[in-house]
Amino acid sequence: MNSKIIDQFIDHLWLEDGLSKNTLNSYRFDLSIFMNWLVDTKKVEIFEVTESEIQEFLAFKFPTSKSRSISRLLATLRRFFRYLLRENKIHEDPTLKIQTPKIPKSLPKSLSEEEVETLLHAPDINTWGGIRDRAMLELLYACGLRVSELVGIQLTEVVISDGVIRIIGKGSKTRLVPMGEEAVDWIKKYLKDARQNILNKQTSKFLFVTNRGSAMTRQSFWYAIKKYAVIANIDKPMSPHVIRHAFATHLINNGADLRVIQMLLGHSDISTHQIYT
Repeated sequence: MNSKIIDQFIDHLWLEDGLSKNTLNSYRFDLSIFMNWLVDTKKVEIFEVTESEIQEFLAFKFPTSKSRSISRLLATLRRFFRYLLRENKIHEDPTLKIQTPKIPKSLPKSLSEEEVETLLHAPDINTWGGIRDRAMLELLYACGLRVSELVGIQLTEVVISDGVIRIIGKGSKTRLVPMGEEAVDWIKKYLKDARQNILNKQTSKFLFVTNRGSAMTRQSFWYAIKKYAVIANIDKPMSPHVIRHAFATHLINNGADLRVIQMLLGHSDISTHQIYT
């Protein structure tokens, strides 16, 4: 019964919000932990849960979890029990009076403009893979993309003549993002000199490809960035998201408006990135 109601809830989230697979998996993971705890510890069915048992579960998780994790867990439970209430499977929301723990705001990790420039020059552009990686880094920084957005770009979504790309972001929301001259030049070079050589007579609908004929994966690009950070002598925690933060930070430093950055990053709420100021 527990796994069935989780499946129904996940299907509801997917149909209602169009959430990504990773987000849906996070919901499923949190709910599975909670339900296993209920069965093992309280011997209680999910439809009989009270506020007291949820508080007890959060107290059980608190010593080994950060405030942010507890907050996410509580948000999952709130959404789940509100769903059960709307479906008339319960008569009262047991999360209604539970307060969310305060999360300390931290500044996002970033790179200086000089460090970004060094990182962009790290790939060996005498190789097909190096040209691809340089084009990916240029596009990632020029557009402030999420790594999932970058590796998911299809050929039909790149308009070289207008210098824009069509990005499908979180919740399947679409936005047009200008690439900038440098990124456009490297995309042109990649398409002209490298892409077909990497594919070696294979075909793919994706812009950035591997020699297996498949799209570049998030994990592969993450490892590539780590490698290039070492080559560039950048001694900081490195990931594609750090470059996204650098994009926003450098725009702010050069006088860009927060609303413009909100649009470029694909954020629905401006408070998501007001921390940059």
